[in-house]
Amino acid sequence: MIFAEFIHTSNKKVFKVSARIIWFSSLFMCVLASIPKIRQLRITFTELMVDASVAFLYSLFVWYYNLYSLPKFTSQHITTGFFNRRLALSLILGIGLMIVLVSGHQLLFPKYHFSEMMLMYQFRGILINLTIYMFINLLCQAHHAQQISVELERSKADNLGAQYELLKQQVNPHFLFNSLNTLKSMIDINDPNSADFILKLSDFYRFSLENRKMDLIPLTEELNILNAYMFLLKARFEDGICLSIALNDQHKQSYIPPFTLQLLIENCVKHNVISLNKPLHIWLYSEGDTIVIENQLQLKKTPESSTRMGLENINQRYLHHLNNKIQVTTDDDIFKVKLPVIYEYRNY
Repeated sequence: MIFAEFIHTSNKKVFKVSARIIWFSSLFMCVLASIPKIRQLRITFTELMVDASVAFLYSLFVWYYNLYSLPKFTSQHITTGFFNRRLALSLILGIGLMIVLVSGHQLLFPKYHFSEMMLMYQFRGILINLTIYMFINLLCQAHHAQQISVELERSKADNLGAQYELLKQQVNPHFLFNSLNTLKSMIDINDPNSADFILKLSDFYRFSLENRKMDLIPLTEELNILNAYMFLLKARFEDGICLSIALNDQHKQSYIPPFTLQLLIENCVKHNVISLNKPLHIWLYSEGDTIVIENQLQLKKTPESSTRMGLENINQRYLHHLNNKIQVTTDDDIFKVKLPVIYEYRNY
């Protein structure tokens, strides 16, 4: 990688440039700077190497100075503008360094007359300084744009996760009050099925505790939950409610968000008349790549207030897992919900 992340004490993410990039680019700068010398036919190899060393040492200084002047080592914020105080200071220090480098080379190699080309070296240094500064500036901006994108994706993922946790929390059954009333009535009349009712109620809430943190469960486990729930409804409504199940074997090997079927049955009970004279029939069956829950419509004359929370909850969970909505259709006689089949369990 060209740059790598570091964490500053103030939790600001910055970057550093690979040493390999710094040294190779400095070498490339010195080669470019030496091209005019190479074109001189009478120049010796030693003079060429000495001349190139000026650009190489200068490039290394500019690289490390600009990197160490980034906010990783200061309390300043990174500026988005190209021309700023840091660039001005880099140019001023570069001019001073070039004077030192040229003067030092002149002392070490007096026969090459480096001091006579001071203006040329200064012009070359300014170009190198601007080029390296621009490259660092572009890398820094790209790095921060990448960090912003990562943070946005992380925030989006956290938000989706939080929303999904809320969806799962909404699934907790809220029919306990009715179930306890039914149990009280059964005990008052010494109903022999009271013990079975308590066991099924216990099973249902055990299923709730075991599966409430799961994103998906096998359809067979969901059917066990549904059977326990239907037993409780049967104890309450007796033959006033009837569920017929006709699922194919392939669908029984699929997965489903926990309590989906229970919520849909609960929705049927909430909005329809249930009595021995007018029993509510519900069908659960396979149709193509969907699982269908269908019931005859016999709506209450005084309907209960509805927030459509149950259906929306199920729809959002299927969007989360499959990016696919449930299908809800209704006419004068039938209310139908089609659930897409989830064949593979992914760990979200």
